[in-house]
Amino acid sequence: MNTKLITTLLFIQLIASVTLAQAHQKTDLGIKTVINNVVVEIQFYNPSIVRVLKSPQGKAFTKKSLSVIYLPQRTVFSVIKSGQLLTLNSDSLSVNLNLKNGQISYATHTGKQLLNEQESGVVFADFNDAGTKTYTISQSFVLDTREHIYGLGQQQDGKMSRRNIKLNMVQGNTDDYIPFFLSEKSYGLFWDNYSPTTYQDMMGITTFTSDAGDGIDYYLMAGNNADGVISCMRKLTGQVPMFSLWTYGYWQSKERYQSQDELVGVVKKYRELGVPIDGIIQDWQYWGDNEHWNAMEFLNSNFYNPKKMVDDVHRLHTHMAISIWASFGKQTKPYSELEKIGALYNFVTWPENPAGAVKVYDPFNPLARDIYWKYLRNGLFKLGIDGWWMDSSEPDHIHPKPADFDTKTYLGSFRKVRNAFPLMTVGGVSMHQRSVSSEKRVFILTRSAFAGQQRYGSNTWTGDVVASWVALKNQISAGLNFSLCGIPYWNCDLGGFFLWNFKEPLQNADYRELYARWIEFGTFTPMMRSHGTDAPREIYQFGQRGDKIYDAIEKYINLRYSLLPYVYASSWDVTKKQSTMTRALVMDFALDKQVLDINDEYMFGKSILVSPVTQAMYNKRQDSINVVDYSEIKSKSIYLPQGTDWYDFWTGEKMSGGQTVQKKTPLDIIPLYVKAGSILPLGPKVQYATEKKWDKLEIRIYEGANGEFTLYEDENDNYNYEKGVHSTIIFSWNNQQKVLTIGDRKGAYPGMLTNRKFNIVLVRKEKGTGSVLSENFDKIVGYSGKKLVIKL
Repeated sequence: MNTKLITTLLFIQLIASVTLAQAHQKTDLGIKTVINNVVVEIQFYNPSIVRVLKSPQGKAFTKKSLSVIYLPQRTVFSVIKSGQLLTLNSDSLSVNLNLKNGQISYATHTGKQLLNEQESGVVFADFNDAGTKTYTISQSFVLDTREHIYGLGQQQDGKMSRRNIKLNMVQGNTDDYIPFFLSEKSYGLFWDNYSPTTYQDMMGITTFTSDAGDGIDYYLMAGNNADGVISCMRKLTGQVPMFSLWTYGYWQSKERYQSQDELVGVVKKYRELGVPIDGIIQDWQYWGDNEHWNAMEFLNSNFYNPKKMVDDVHRLHTHMAISIWASFGKQTKPYSELEKIGALYNFVTWPENPAGAVKVYDPFNPLARDIYWKYLRNGLFKLGIDGWWMDSSEPDHIHPKPADFDTKTYLGSFRKVRNAFPLMTVGGVSMHQRSVSSEKRVFILTRSAFAGQQRYGSNTWTGDVVASWVALKNQISAGLNFSLCGIPYWNCDLGGFFLWNFKEPLQNADYRELYARWIEFGTFTPMMRSHGTDAPREIYQFGQRGDKIYDAIEKYINLRYSLLPYVYASSWDVTKKQSTMTRALVMDFALDKQVLDINDEYMFGKSILVSPVTQAMYNKRQDSINVVDYSEIKSKSIYLPQGTDWYDFWTGEKMSGGQTVQKKTPLDIIPLYVKAGSILPLGPKVQYATEKKWDKLEIRIYEGANGEFTLYEDENDNYNYEKGVHSTIIFSWNNQQKVLTIGDRKGAYPGMLTNRKFNIVLVRKEKGTGSVLSENFDKIVGYSGKKLVIKL
């Protein structure tokens, strides 16, 4: 063949290649094209959310997401081609596709650059997934060098920003993985894959690599701020239902109560002491031996009358949750029924001895979820149990072997769906309970989570952490990053689960101080729950009134109850307006670069800045033992974000933001600061959440800026609120005029207060401050549901 002919053929091939790359098909949702043998589809789900699908040419890629439940909305968008660049514009986003190399970049409609894919950053590597041909898939992105991102679930590394790290994303006991991150630039990215995934951010390149996938599937979403991004994520994966008011009270638990008499006795003791409590939890082994593991019935003779036990707890105005697992012993009824339909896994779980006695069930199988609920309903729900403690919901996978991931599930290999296990097992219980009862709101305490789990009425705890001062501090960043994935409800074992670092912990000065500080921190988390092994944690284990540790614990339990009107209103804000209860500082102060990587401060609701004490101050080593020394009051440094003034919650002292201050922290003080412009309601002193009506709320006003607060009230349980059976009252503060406006009450519910008083305090130094209700009000006003204008 002569040279001229070869040149001509090469030119024809080049033209054909360019023509192929430039061809694109406009669809109802966006565009579809083929670039370098990769099918690329861009879909607008709404003006702020874009879905990107990529797959090798010639292989069909269809997928029904386990996390995403939102259907794409018809969105007005334009498509403009300029040379090799194809631009899709909606009212919120501009998406640019390079038709030559396939690179996609994102910007706001105003031109603010958000995120770029790395050029040639997509990889499809052939992979045999338990006999099914698929791919190991990878996509890389280029982030700004100094850009902070957050999320990815909860990990125990103490870091806020998720840059310059590598994560092996496989669900574990103390690490929950969610392949979603949120940027300080107000965009988020959700990598919709459930197989073991490596996240790596190095040298400005951020990469998701998943073991198995028929294609790449991710969502890019943009908001005006972090709340806007989280709103997009919840729109995609589900909104957050409300918990009952009582769930925000104090919970007591341990590993484990040995009998029903012991459990009921704990509640009775709290009532005798006059210390508030709303929840008690029964941990494992109420079923007896391991072969009856998770039988979902009381087979242990120490629980001789389970119905009476639950009724006794209820008569003491307390609620009860109980431990259930994702596995069953071979002598249980569920095991037998699940085995018949092939819905048990063969890999090793906990407890592992005797071998094979306990097996994990397949929650991806809808029939298996039906069987699970059938025995849960007949065995425990009918007794009146109020909540489910779903342990090992990741699940426990001991001594994992590569072959374990070939295990067959209803949706393919275990590898293919591994990380979504908690979503499916929690969802199975939640949806079944909702289908049979609307009188009791679903409440699930679970050890693991995946994207979308917020829609199932679940509160995730941070796993079986080993108690230490470092572990206490690590809970802060773990919980905040978890919340930044769109899942607002989390908690931790107050005091730490394992006490391996402490000999005789109840007498150990270091542990006693640590426990008090952990309780203080837990007061400002979505669920205040004391739990652990190696030593009991009931308040009376730490002495009696007059002992510093006891008094500190009691003080913060009472403070939690005083704050219930604020907490419940914040929970309504989560449900109604897609807000977040525990708020990383980037959410409210994104323009203040000093807050972007702070890992020991956060906002609780939108008014209270919390800075937990995370190091020992009052114990020291003496003659090889820990002893207490309260002779010198220590302090902690706290950064107050700029852009607002702040009030010391304890003293009422006002100070400017944008500075670091020193706060004295005796054992019973956690640094708390209230943002200027806040309106903070405090409720009555009670023994349980619903003991007294909120007919004389103290309304604290922190002047210095305009502010607004919505007081939310309903029947405290059931789902009638979804039908509009609730009320709201908006309080507005005009700072210049010093006028508080209490608006007309909107809505109604059975048992609602028609007439009440509000005790109003204009906070200033040494007045109306701290955890004790004021007796010196600026105004006392009667309110019957009609607008009031009050000059202060």
